[in-house]
This record gives sequence, C-alpha cells and structure tokens, in this order.
Amino acid sequence: MRVAFEPIIFPEERPPEHAALCDRCELSGHRNRVVWGEGNPGTSLVVLLDNPGARENREGVPFVCGTRETLQQAAAEAGFRPDELYVTYVVKCRPRKAYDKPAARRACSAHLSFQLMRMRPKLLFCLGNVALQSFLGDPEAEVKTMRGSWIERAGMAVAASYHPLAVRRRPVLYAHFLEDWRRVAARYRAETAAGSLAQAGKADNPPSRQPY
Repeated sequence: MRVAFEPIIFPEERPPEHAALCDRCELSGHRNRVVWGEGNPGTSLVVLLDNPGARENREGVPFVCGTRETLQQAAAEAGFRPDELYVTYVVKCRPRKAYDKPAARRACSAHLSFQLMRMRPKLLFCLGNVALQSFLGDPEAEVKTMRGSWIERAGMAVAASYHPLAVRRRPVLYAHFLEDWRRVAARYRAETAAGSLAQAGKADNPPSRQPY
C-alpha cells in the first residue's frame, strides 16, 4: 500500500549566468528558461534525470508533471523529506520538439560537471539509462545491470534506477523503483549520521592553541 502524499513544486535554483545565456545547442531556441535544478542545493543527495518536463499548463499555472510526481512518491515512501532532495538534469532546457539528443547532451555536459563540482554531493542517484550513460560517459551502461550496486565516481557514490516515466508506463516496475530508493535512503542516513558524528567529534576536541 502506497503512502498518501501530496506532490509539491520544488523551488528552482537560479542558474549561473553562463548557463542562463547558453546557446551551445538548438534547445536554446526551445526554452523559456534554463532549469538548472530544483529542491535543496545544500543536500548531500542529487537525483539526476534526462531533461526537464512540463512545468506549467497552457494557462501558465505551475504543476507537478507525472515524472516528478512518481519520483516524489517513491522518495516519500523511502522516508525522504522534500528538503533532503535536489533534482537536476543532463539537459537543462525543456525540449519542445524533436532535436539532436546526443549533441544537446554533449553541449550540456560541462554545465552538469560544473554543477556537481560546486555542490560536491556525497550521493548521486541516476534515474534512467540516459542519465546513467551521460554521467558515466558510457553508452553501454544500463540501469537493469547496475541496479542494486554502488560505484564511486568523482568523490560520489553513484546508484541507478528506472526513469519515473518508465515506472508510470509499467507499474510492475514500481516495487523495484521503491526498493532502489530505500537502498539510497539507507546510504543517505548512514552518510548523514557519520557526518554528524564527525562534527560532534570536532566540537568535543577543539584544536589546541599553540604557544606564541
């Protein structure tokens, strides 16, 4: 039985100027804005998706698309609070028609690298093959073979699961999707606890002053 919850609109982080003005690929002509990321940029967990989905209806009223709703549902069932999540994208602009996907992903890769270097999260959760392949730079990487394991890259522990849209299309995948979220939650709690203990240790044992 799924936990009852109400999806929310995460606050979007303002993109840096170099990204907001980016014209490296054709998506610069599709967008009405750059979606740099959403949620809490101070968390130690980043969730990576392929590209932003619809964010407003035809009347311009903001809403939560199905992808983000399914993501939030599983995250809530795994015990995450909204302020513990940050969601970002391989491609930072919402596509509105057919486009050269490999070219756009290559063009946007520098933005993602910059973002992760600045944030320095401990955990990265890739949802879908596009997110996983783009981050690893490996077109052969697949979620179905990486699920249930962790790899270390650039100082981050990296896990993978299905794209929320795939889960919506094939509800039988939801149990696996939730299992993966719970695995990430357990690692997140362990990392958070370890960080708290380290901070407490520093407080209890301040560095001694050296005599002049």
